[in-house]
Amino acid sequence: MPESLAYNLNFVHPLLMWLLLALSGYGMWLGIKAKKTRTADAETRKTLIKGQYARRHFQVGGLMLALMVLGTFGGMAVTYLNNGKLFVGPHLLVGIGMTCLLALAVALIPAIQQGNLVARKAHVGLNMLLMTLFLWQAVSGMQIVTKIWENRPA
Repeated sequence: MPESLAYNLNFVHPLLMWLLLALSGYGMWLGIKAKKTRTADAETRKTLIKGQYARRHFQVGGLMLALMVLGTFGGMAVTYLNNGKLFVGPHLLVGIGMTCLLALAVALIPAIQQGNLVARKAHVGLNMLLMTLFLWQAVSGMQIVTKIWENRPA
């Protein structure tokens, strides 16, 4: 593989993850709006239901799961291709854990759709933990990107 391509591939994962962080914020906003729609009085619900927040929240969640899995394994693949090994440390381990948290949150959807309140609360809790870890990952990831940038080929 050409050296310039190998080097530039290092930036696909961080860019995708920043996009995913923004998408996570949007998904959270949609989830809050969906809850407001569900719990609103009849008159307010008529207005809110037009936004189709629950449907959009569901779609964004599916997209997030796909991008998270692709981004996680893509980042690991590029690291392995460029270095011949993975660097097992907090960023990698937390990233794998985040992918599992998102998969668990998505797996709760059938129970949520059946009205299971415990599943709904677990879904929200898992996603709040995911967002917290995502913010930490953004910081640790930028530290890694900075190291890659400083060691770029001449």
